[in-house]
Amino acid sequence: MVERSGYIDGEPCWADVVAADVPAAQHFYGSVFGWEYADTGAEFGNYVMCLKNGRIVAGMSPPMPGSEQLPAAWSLYLMSHDLTETSRRIEEHGGKMLVAPMDIPDNGRMLFAMDPSGAAFGAWEPGRHTGSQLFDEAGAMCWAEVNTREPTVTDFFYHGLFGYRQTKIPGTVDTGDELFDYSAWSLGDADPVAGRLAMTSEWDGVPAHWAVYFATDDTDAAAERVEAAGGRLQHGPFDSPHGRLAVVEDPNGAVFTMIAR
Repeated sequence: MVERSGYIDGEPCWADVVAADVPAAQHFYGSVFGWEYADTGAEFGNYVMCLKNGRIVAGMSPPMPGSEQLPAAWSLYLMSHDLTETSRRIEEHGGKMLVAPMDIPDNGRMLFAMDPSGAAFGAWEPGRHTGSQLFDEAGAMCWAEVNTREPTVTDFFYHGLFGYRQTKIPGTVDTGDELFDYSAWSLGDADPVAGRLAMTSEWDGVPAHWAVYFATDDTDAAAERVEAAGGRLQHGPFDSPHGRLAVVEDPNGAVFTMIAR
């Protein structure tokens, strides 16, 4: 079990999903990942903590009042131990604040923003809540990447936020007519913590976004559970140099990726 008690600035540390039908979402993720749930109560908007093996791994909530028509989606949060400074850098490097830094009593502080290419993301300053208590473990987040049509602008923006060291991954897409432009982002000399993919023509109609990956022991078996629980396979399962993947959609329409290393 890969347990985590904290994250350094710039690491993906948390993900949560907005679900129009929370009971349906709980049934789905319970069936796919074996999650259990703890509702934090009306004081916190009935935000639900999702647990794997008794450890907190993700969040789930109904839509906020007035946002019921927005599509369901997974949101990614990057760690920041100084949210005020991070918010300053977001605006300095061309991003846009969507939710200014705000306190979540006893738990920490959060903000939500949009990068210059239109991908939304959050940042989290820890208090009692320090992020996912499991990482790279079956049923927990294991990777995240931003998919964008403006790779140069995106690289500059996030480097300005957290100083990521960029490593280009060589290769071409299967059709051979468009370059495969992927970068892995590292913090200092450590292993990569996130990635950036330049979206090609096959992404037509899909807006820029952060993709959240969850680990699984067996992608094909998990894909069968997705369909049995009311979800939908968007792509895969398929093999990659890093494992077998499937891009799936939950019953509310929120998209995420599963991978067996």
